[in-house]
Amino acid sequence: KMHPIRLSIPSFRSENSSAEKGFTVFKIDVLVKGRLHSVEKRYSEFHALHKMLKKSIKPPEIPSKHVRNWVPKVLEQRRHGLELYLQTVIMENEVLPKIFLDFLNVRHFPSVPKTESCGKLSHQPVVVYLRDPYLLPSAHDTFSNVVIEGVVDGVFYPDFQPR
Repeated sequence: KMHPIRLSIPSFRSENSSAEKGFTVFKIDVLVKGRLHSVEKRYSEFHALHKMLKKSIKPPEIPSKHVRNWVPKVLEQRRHGLELYLQTVIMENEVLPKIFLDFLNVRHFPSVPKTESCGKLSHQPVVVYLRDPYLLPSAHDTFSNVVIEGVVDGVFYPDFQPR
C-alpha cells in the first residue's frame, strides 16, 4: 500500500548570519495527494524531531550530528541521509505521528477514513444539472456540447487522460 505522502530533499543551502556561525538549511519537497509544497529545516530541527519520535515509534538511525558541516561532499551525504531517514519513517509506519506531520507542514489526515467522521467531512461544491445532460436536445452549435462533454467527463471520469 502506497502512503499518501512522498518526499525528497532536493537541495540545501548555507546560511551565514553574523550572530552565529553558519548553518545549513535543507529543502524538503513534500507531495501529499498530488499537491507539492516545500519546507526548510536545519539539521538541529531534524535532531529534535528524532528525539520526539523516539517517544512514540522506533525511528531509523539519524545521520551523525558531528560532521564537518562546511565540506560540500559531507553535506551531500547528510542531505541523502536525512532524505532516507524521513522516507524510512514514512515506509515503516502506517500511521504517522502528529509531530512528524507537523514537521512536514502536513495537515493531519486519518490513515483510514472512519465512518463516524462522515458528518465532519468538508463538502465540495457539486455540479447540478437541471436536466440530464445526456438527454439534452442536440444543440446546433457544437461548442455547448463540447463544454457539457468536458464537464461530464471531468465529473464522472476524473482520472481519464485524453489522448
